Amino acid sequence: MNKTNAARILDRASVDYELRAYPIDRDDLSARTVAEKLELDPNSVFKTLVVRTNGNEILLACIPAIAQLDGKALGAAAGAKRADLVPLAEVQKLTGYVRGGVSPLGTKKPYRLFLDEAARCQDRISISAGLRGLQIIIAPSDLTEVTQAHIAPISR
Repeated sequence: MNKTNAARILDRASVDYELRAYPIDRDDLSARTVAEKLELDPNSVFKTLVVRTNGNEILLACIPAIAQLDGKALGAAAGAKRADLVPLAEVQKLTGYVRGGVSPLGTKKPYRLFLDEAARCQDRISISAGLRGLQIIIAPSDLTEVTQAHIAPISR
């Protein structure tokens, strides 16, 4: 299995993780489906969303597969009034990743990452490895350390 930029970043940081592949369904790229295919608890599968604050700052938000982003809570955590998802057409241009394969690691530019506090309830979480069909299983504390993520209650 080829390593992605996200996996290489973890290798350089000497972080323990596991790469897990799954068959993709282009009609259903949801994190909930990823959880089913990998036989993981949906609470441990986190999706990475690309958002823009009302102050025009681009952020990344990692939230559980089963949750929805709370734009006001994320905005408050980031020092803004609110944050909203960027249009899908902008995601690849901003991150270098396609929908269904956005990783909180290795984006084109460094963006502040906000990790939902629900991650603290999990020993390990699953995040995109930067490709559709490939996930990284990692301890939330390791992800936080490598990315300098801010932990906050950003989902509902």
